[in-house]
Amino acid sequence: MIIASKILIALVALEHLYILYIEMFAWETIGRAAFKSIPNNLFKPTKVMAANQGLYNGFLAAGLFWALSIQDLEWSKNIASFFLACVIVAGIYGAYSVSRRIFIFQSVPAIVALIVVLLS
Repeated sequence: MIIASKILIALVALEHLYILYIEMFAWETIGRAAFKSIPNNLFKPTKVMAANQGLYNGFLAAGLFWALSIQDLEWSKNIASFFLACVIVAGIYGAYSVSRRIFIFQSVPAIVALIVVLLS
């Protein structure tokens, strides 16, 4: 169960690195395809705002990778739980404020990972 939790934490962290990439470096290309609910004319003026959001996603990924690097299992579990909870809350707010799809793609994997972490 510990190996499964580490794999799931790593997958959520990698997902957030990908979101960082889209929001910080590919907002006007891949971002357009990923965020179809945003009108095309808004991508250029929101580029800096998206980059800021990407940075926050990077912090979430960093926290999850940090949890994977902690040798003490109890501390690792606590740090992972905190950052997975942050991802879940961010996904819930994104679903409320932008698109329900954000809950599916962001919160659901983090919820599954958190459940496995708490059971391990």
